[in-house]
Amino acid sequence: MEIQPNKQNLNETFSNKVYFIDFYQRDYKWTEEPVKRLLDDIFYQFDAAYKEYAALDPNKENINARYPWYYLNTYVTNNVNGRDFVVDGQQRLTTLTLILLKLHRQAQTFKSKTENWLVQKIAGYSGTQHDFWMNHVRHIHVLRELMNNAEPESIDITSGITAINMVNNFVAISAVLDARLKDQHAFETFVHYFLFRLVMINLSVETTHVPMVFEVINDRGVRLKPYEILKGKLLGQIDKLELDREKFNELWDEQLQNVNRFRDDEIDDFFRYWLKAQFADSRKFGQRFDSDYHREMFKAELNAKLKLDHNPGEVKTFLKGPFKYYTQLYSRLWEVTLRETEAFRSVFCNQLNEQNNQFMLVLSSCTVDDPEEEAKIQAVATGLDRLFSLLQLQGSYDSNGYTDRLYHISTEIRGRPAAEIPAVFQRHLVEELKERRGMPDLEAFNYTLFKPMSIDRLNPRFIRYLFARVEMLLAQKTKRQMPHPLIDLVTRRGAVNGFHIEHILARNDDNIAQFGKDQDRFEQERNRLGATLLLRGQDNQSSGDESYTKKLATYANTLLWNETLREDSYKSKLDFTRFVKETELPFKPLATFGPDEIEERQKLLFELCKLIWPAPAATG
Repeated sequence: MEIQPNKQNLNETFSNKVYFIDFYQRDYKWTEEPVKRLLDDIFYQFDAAYKEYAALDPNKENINARYPWYYLNTYVTNNVNGRDFVVDGQQRLTTLTLILLKLHRQAQTFKSKTENWLVQKIAGYSGTQHDFWMNHVRHIHVLRELMNNAEPESIDITSGITAINMVNNFVAISAVLDARLKDQHAFETFVHYFLFRLVMINLSVETTHVPMVFEVINDRGVRLKPYEILKGKLLGQIDKLELDREKFNELWDEQLQNVNRFRDDEIDDFFRYWLKAQFADSRKFGQRFDSDYHREMFKAELNAKLKLDHNPGEVKTFLKGPFKYYTQLYSRLWEVTLRETEAFRSVFCNQLNEQNNQFMLVLSSCTVDDPEEEAKIQAVATGLDRLFSLLQLQGSYDSNGYTDRLYHISTEIRGRPAAEIPAVFQRHLVEELKERRGMPDLEAFNYTLFKPMSIDRLNPRFIRYLFARVEMLLAQKTKRQMPHPLIDLVTRRGAVNGFHIEHILARNDDNIAQFGKDQDRFEQERNRLGATLLLRGQDNQSSGDESYTKKLATYANTLLWNETLREDSYKSKLDFTRFVKETELPFKPLATFGPDEIEERQKLLFELCKLIWPAPAATG
């Protein structure tokens, strides 16, 4: 028979069978809330009956005759080579074991004759060793310590989240049982009720059907994540002896933990990016993976490529090859999005602009054990940063069109040499500009499009990013330390130490007069990028509505780009002088600031952007 149901009370469930935790099962993740909810449900039935039958002796006959039974749901096992593995239900079975451990302590306190009975419901004996019916192999010391009456706070919980939750839930269970079972009669009656009237149904499932059953029953209880179901569907195909010998479960868990250290359940995002990178040639196709990607992987179209359905050989190859390599690559990318490094600064910059699609693009470009991995990361990240920034700076960024285009780029760079990647980004940049602006024969970066760009046309975060990149360029070229870290310039927004966008021209009659007293023209011109800069909160507040001459004094010792407005920034600055000479950029101090000076600064900013995001070198 493929499925064998067996109704049993807890006295039978915990009697002669050791339950091993299958690789399908997540850690013990029940927290105090579901544990207390289970206890409330059990005591709701028990209390009603006990109120009526409190005068009866606590024995099997009285309990079975008068107390209602309580259904604890189903648990699923799979017998392999004489071992019973829990496929589903370990959360509930583990919690029941913790309740038994607390009841055992109470039996000792009450000097109850149920003590030996309770011991037998927690563990059997093999020689002098306890064999706990719930065999959490990596955390067995927790059960042993609880069995030996150790104080919960003294128990080592460094073995993982299962150990932590076991100890925490034991404490919660103790509080409930101590409050509800205050005398020996109530206690012994509850023990009989707990073991004789609480009922579970065990489904014993053949190995070949475990993945299917596991996914169906997932609709109950705390819903599993897609990666947890995928693990079962993949590892469930491998013979258990080979699974243990080749340590596939350990391989999966190690890679999972490596990815999930960045964010909870980040492994699900990894699979979505990886599937899009490998198989999606359009945004619409990629959206198939945004929810239950684990189902999509086994549909005919994708399985024809992945070959993971009922194919243990391909599963093993996948785990040792693509899964291991791409999760390591993904983790490496995460590390350099969180920490600025010279080699992968563009990856960090994309993260500042929340360009998470760089994960998909890098995973697309790299092949398993790619010898060009580092070069491809750099090429993709640099190309994406340039594409996003130059579209923004030319008023040509449309989020939907941009996202669609990234899928086309992903398809074109899939597995291609690193040297070919920059040209793909360049071509798509030009195509997107032409499509958005309706102008043929456009260059990738055109002053006609950049000239009107102003702070009211751009996202404030990107404006801060633009000036932060200008600051970085000036610091590098003049061999100076950046006054503030790149990440602070982009993300710090507090009133005191945050960075804010500052109009160089304050709104006053003298400044408006420079524009023929045309209010609309004045507002338009003062908002242009060349007429704005970044100031830290306190500096920004002190600048206020001052005249330009007074503002110049405020700009001293702020940011390098701000200081280029001041005459003293050009004195005895040899590295800066050399940089200006080499680039022939029209840097000069500005004693006054009006329409002409705004245009000069806009052009200068344009030239600096060309240095920050240069055109890729032509390839043969």
